[in-house]
Amino acid sequence: MDQPLLAGMAVVRGCCSLRNLKAWVPILSWLPRYNIRWLQMDLLAGITVGMTTVPQALAYAEVAGLPVEYGLYSAFMGGFIYSLLGTSKDVTLGPTAIMSLLCFSVVGGQPHRAVLLSLLCGLIQAVMALLRLGFLLDFISFPVIKGFTCAAAVTIGFGQIKNILGLHGIPSQFFLEVYYTFYRIPEARIGDVILGLLCLILLVLLVFMKATVDPGDSPDSKYTRVSRKLVWTVATMRNALVVVAASLIAFSWDAYGHHVFTLTGETSQGLPPFRPPPTSDTTANGTIVSFGDIVKGFGEGLAVIPFMGLLESIAIAKAFASQNNYRIDANQELLAIGVTNIMGSFVSAYPVTGSFGRTAVNSQTGVCTPAGGIVTSAIVLLSLAFLMPAFYYIPKASLAAVIICAVAPMVDFHVVAKMWRIRRLDLLPFAVTFLLSFWQVQYGIIGGVATSGVLLLYNVARPQIKVSDHGVLLMELASGLSFPATEHLSCIIHTEALQAASPRSVVLDCHHVSTIDYSVISELKDLLRQFKLREVELVFCRLQPSVLQVLLAADLQGLRSTDSLEAALQLMSENQ
Repeated sequence: MDQPLLAGMAVVRGCCSLRNLKAWVPILSWLPRYNIRWLQMDLLAGITVGMTTVPQALAYAEVAGLPVEYGLYSAFMGGFIYSLLGTSKDVTLGPTAIMSLLCFSVVGGQPHRAVLLSLLCGLIQAVMALLRLGFLLDFISFPVIKGFTCAAAVTIGFGQIKNILGLHGIPSQFFLEVYYTFYRIPEARIGDVILGLLCLILLVLLVFMKATVDPGDSPDSKYTRVSRKLVWTVATMRNALVVVAASLIAFSWDAYGHHVFTLTGETSQGLPPFRPPPTSDTTANGTIVSFGDIVKGFGEGLAVIPFMGLLESIAIAKAFASQNNYRIDANQELLAIGVTNIMGSFVSAYPVTGSFGRTAVNSQTGVCTPAGGIVTSAIVLLSLAFLMPAFYYIPKASLAAVIICAVAPMVDFHVVAKMWRIRRLDLLPFAVTFLLSFWQVQYGIIGGVATSGVLLLYNVARPQIKVSDHGVLLMELASGLSFPATEHLSCIIHTEALQAASPRSVVLDCHHVSTIDYSVISELKDLLRQFKLREVELVFCRLQPSVLQVLLAADLQGLRSTDSLEAALQLMSENQ
């Protein structure tokens, strides 16, 4: 058998090894160890999260501008896929406030395009995972993330005020939405206002109750322990309880012929058909829009949404992995969310990502494996199969209250004070992202990333150079040296040493320089020539071996270097 064939077979065997198979399909690592205790905890967590997921999914579909059933369509595929491919026991995938807002900004509430967007986002995310491109997320800085989430929370929260007031026909563009919401306050429906405020007050009270009750405490009294767990459970399921209570109230009034609330209305009953996502669309006047035109219409959103979905999910996974003492594989997480969005597009889902709120509930309930997501998905499917007629009576004001309470913690303006104290320059990408996001959320992210990139490049092009006098000038580079910084270094050396009334010798401390390129070598060659013409010296000290090797290979005339600063200063004193 020839050598190429043997080598190919060896590669195939290596790729199909049990270790690699477990890395690509993590369920193979924990399923053989699954036990009855894990099953009990996963069932409890899955049911608890499921009771939270159903009302949130309905509410987030409103944010995406889609019929409410699309929220449920998007909420069940993640539990099945993530249990196979995910590396975090806590993360739950599904519709979120931020992804719903981004989806609305790109597709404008058109269901067919939202489903196609899910497919394209999933493909991009899966390809990134296979190419190990997760490191690209590192270029989205913390100020950009915070600026976006704060602006998104304000945009989403204020966008629900119209539902609390029972107003219709309010523009979706933020500034017009603010103007017309206040302008049309006299048209508010009293029933919606009262119900919406009551739901808000009840949700806030339940949030405070949950914050003050720790079910893990073990008081002496058994009844006290049980009561604390009961209060915690009720507070955790607050969204479902509030929506159910509001629906019963609306049904009661409607049964007596008093239509005082704005209701969700008719929804499609039953499970969504499993079919490929549409590759074309039809406008209101009957014009067929091709696949290419739809993708072109997505614009920069087709780049922003996959990145933000990955960023949100991986940030959540890392946070809970650190809290619960385990590790995740970032690229495997990319694959899990990518496959979820691809498969979700076949059941009419719009793009999803990890949910912080539901993941927190999952963790606090004591979930042991990703199998808890299967239970959550089953509850969503049961809701689709049997409860859709009941959703007719869900008041939009109650869903608006759920959304407002869900996004309120995202408005974290304390971070502004922290950035002001620590590094004020970070407020610039934060402010750019925050302000532009009110125009278009994708513009905010792009503007913030661009601003962060400019600041990063500025630091590379203008490294700090500490100049001190030791009889000769000592110049210490505070960071690495690359081609954008060569002109800055040359300018400092000319100003401080070569153009002085009496030219001075220089010791260049390079212990922070780990790489060097041709542009830098070319500039150093010219500097050495300038020093020789003025009969002064340029000596390098503490060069790293790899950098010294490159400089020696460049055969720079007059190159002198020492291993220590003291040796360089001693060499200078001997030559003076």
